[in-house]
Order: sequence, then structure tokens, then C-alpha cells
Amino acid sequence: MIIVDIGHPSHVHFFKNFISEMEKRAHRVFITAAAKDVTIKLLDTYGFDFMDLSYYGNTLFKKVVKIPILNFKMYKAVKELNPDLFIGFGSIRAAHVSWLIGKPCIIFDDDEYSYPYYHWFVKTVCGFSGFKLLGEKIIKVPGFKELAYLHPHWFTPKQSIITEERITLLRFVSWTAFHDFGRSGFDLDFKRKLVKELEKYSKVYISSESSMPEDLEQYRINIKPDQIHDLLSNVKLLVSDSQTMTTEASILGTPAVRCNSFVGEDDMGNFKELEDKYQLIYNYRNPDQALEKAVELVKKDGLKSEWKKKKQHLLRDKIDVTTFMVWFVENYPDSFNEMKIIKP
Repeated sequence: MIIVDIGHPSHVHFFKNFISEMEKRAHRVFITAAAKDVTIKLLDTYGFDFMDLSYYGNTLFKKVVKIPILNFKMYKAVKELNPDLFIGFGSIRAAHVSWLIGKPCIIFDDDEYSYPYYHWFVKTVCGFSGFKLLGEKIIKVPGFKELAYLHPHWFTPKQSIITEERITLLRFVSWTAFHDFGRSGFDLDFKRKLVKELEKYSKVYISSESSMPEDLEQYRINIKPDQIHDLLSNVKLLVSDSQTMTTEASILGTPAVRCNSFVGEDDMGNFKELEDKYQLIYNYRNPDQALEKAVELVKKDGLKSEWKKKKQHLLRDKIDVTTFMVWFVENYPDSFNEMKIIKP
């Protein structure tokens, strides 16, 4: 049996095809999940059976207090199942519980923020493009986590659910994740400024993890959680303080302007690669510079055709991540030894 631990909505997307493929191959999979944002709704939408471990909370204090509580919940739920393997994405919880039970754990990761809290407890870390660390436990995977569910092998965009020709999607995150403390994105006044300026040139919609004042709520896009990638594929431009959705836009061939306090010399490697090597995104720490670039882009004709060519360049360089995951897990630990031979 394989335990798959999910802590964020993007992890549902990341694991969904892997879980389905493994079950088709007669592997037993048990899903544990923390209730963050639309995680539970997505799992229900895709028809997965899972154990809801509850919510960590939205403050650092609550999260720290809840770590041992959710760890214990997961431990009680899986111990009697006698699993063979644990898998998670940057999952501290899966690492701790697998170690307590004495079973191996594979962690997939694309940043280094939770690594100090899990690496002592796991056998293997699969670091995606931009993962900066090296080590005996680490293998490098030539892909982005978003390619597990947005690679053309697994995803074909449906016709847009909105009909306007020139659309800008604004994506705002709640900044309550474990690795988000001390970080920030657009403040409320600047969100209003973004809407005011960009709606001069396009129809503006907002996707937001948290509630907004009434003057901004009227721009919220009313779609099902599983329709977001169809929408993202069809809009002309994404302007965001989000991490994941910026990379998703790149893979789908949608220009993206990203702005938050992660941007800088110590920014995640995948965002530097998407900007410097593929010219698919623009990263800014200064909101006014981000807005200036967004206005420039939304006014430009032929933008999506240009980005489609850039997207194909990226897809030629990267792998189908789900297919890799299935191979890696089915052949583990021999697959780990084989990958270690490959130089990063």
C-alpha cells in the first residue's frame, strides 16, 4: 500500500493522475489530506476516497500547535494499514509519520523551504527544476511539478467558459501557508489599482484564496475549482502574487507577471529559469513595475501566438512528470539508484 499525503490544493492536481494510474495497475493507495482552501472540494470533485486530517489554521502559532496533532491523526490512521511506502510533496507530516512507522518515504519538492524539517526522516527527495540543493538523498528531475497535470499527455484545455476576447486574470493568494510567513504580495490598495488600470484595456477577473471587499468581490470569477486551468489557458494575461499559478500559466502558454517578496537573488530557481531561459514570465518585487509590464503586455497584439512557441520550447526540454512518478515508484528503490547515476 502507498500512502499519499496532500497538504495543498496544488498537490491534488499534482497527484491525481499518478493515483489513478497506480490504481489501474492494481496498487492500493490511501490518501490523507489537510483541509486547506479548496483541497477537500477538489478531492471530492475527482472522486477520491481520503481521510480529512482537519485544518492547521491561518497563523504561525496555530500551525505549530497543530503539527503534532495532525501528525498523530495520520499516524493512527495509517499504522494499522501496514503501508509499504509514503509519498508527499514537501510533506513534513508524511516524513515524520513514515519515520515513526519505519517505512520509506519519497518527497517531491521544488523549493527548499520545508526541506530542513523533513530531510532527516526520509529516504529520497525528488527535486524538480530549480531545486537548488544537492545531497545523497536527492535526485534531480528535469520538469516542473505542474507538468504532472498540465503536460499535453494529461491535459487538453476545454473551450473557455468566458467569451471576452481580451481577458486579464488576477490571482491573489492568502499568504497563510507555512513557507509564506514573513512574505507578502499585493496589498489591498494595489489590488484596486491593478483592477482600475488593467480594465482600461481588458476584461478583468479575479481568483482569490481569501475574501475581498465588495468593490473587488464583484470581479471574482465564479467557476468550479477543477475549471481553473481551462480558464488560465484561455486568458490573455495572468497578473499574480501566486507561485503555483504563475508556473501553470507558463506551461499553458499564457503570459504571466508575478510580483511578491520572494522575488530577488534568493528566489526559487524555477521562476528564474522560466524568466531567464524561456522568457515565459516576468518577476518583480516592485508592484508598480509589475503593473507597468502588465499594461504593456495586455495592449500587445499576437501575444498568445508568441507564447505558444515559447511553451513548445519548454515542453521539448522537460519530461512528462506523472509518467516518471509511476516508473519511479513502481521500480523503487532501484529507480533511485538509476537516477543517482545521472548527473544533475
